[in-house]
Amino acid sequence: MTTKQMPNEEFLPFVIEMLDSHEGKTVTLPLRGRSMRPFLEDGRDKALLIRAQEGDIRIGDAVLAEVSPKCYVLHRIIAIDGQQVTLRGDGNLTNEYCRLTDIKAKAQGFFRKGSSRLDSTSSTKWKVYSWLWTRLFPIRRYLLFLLFPHVPARFKKK
Repeated sequence: MTTKQMPNEEFLPFVIEMLDSHEGKTVTLPLRGRSMRPFLEDGRDKALLIRAQEGDIRIGDAVLAEVSPKCYVLHRIIAIDGQQVTLRGDGNLTNEYCRLTDIKAKAQGFFRKGSSRLDSTSSTKWKVYSWLWTRLFPIRRYLLFLLFPHVPARFKKK
């Protein structure tokens, strides 16, 4: 199998077009970035995405959203106010914003740690994790630091 990497701003519009034009189609994408830590890891895990249905979007859902032109994130919805949506990655401390129409796909589940078994977002495990982790927001920065200690580059000895 040949693998080719492309920038998200080129690749994700193609994926979204495919989901929009094929009802019931799913796409599995490798995850990039650290924003969904501690449970989803860059390069290790994959997301199974389905086309987002506007009436089916709820607080707590992990969604693929376009937060600015050609800038996409896979984050959890933490608030919906009319058409305005507030998103936050599980490993992030800041929010991002979009409109309901900017939500392009919804995560149906994740393939974690190289497993071929889907961890469904409708499972009890995912719902318990989601409920607990979102309520730990004020202390998450400390938990993430304990789990993933690092020293910013500007403080490293040369």
